[in-house]
Amino acid sequence: MPGLKTIIALSFVLAIGFLLVILSSALWKNYLPLLVVATYVIAPIPNWACGRYANPDDFVDSAGSVGLTDFGRFCTGFLVVMGIGASKFNPYITRVDRAHTAMIMSIIGGLLIYGTIISFSMFFQREEGF
Repeated sequence: MPGLKTIIALSFVLAIGFLLVILSSALWKNYLPLLVVATYVIAPIPNWACGRYANPDDFVDSAGSVGLTDFGRFCTGFLVVMGIGASKFNPYITRVDRAHTAMIMSIIGGLLIYGTIISFSMFFQREEGF
């Protein structure tokens, strides 16, 4: 079970990720990269939902629904790649002067956000043991 230091560290990294994405938008007055945050927040939902529906019974381990779990992972990966692609091309579409800086800040911030969400889910998974 993770301790308080782990929670504080992950929260700090998440705050830095959001700060980078917000600054990539606010510094050059282009607020389209904020839409990328939605893809990183929504990305873990298919993985969670498909994993939950693949094994609805906590007492019986069924391996018959591996396809549903793989589909959830595919959708999560698709959303993450879509977020990275959207953050890469947003500054170019809107013709921002410092497009490279905004793109790098948005990508790093998005990766920090998604990495923190995945880390939270890994640290707080229930142990399956007797």
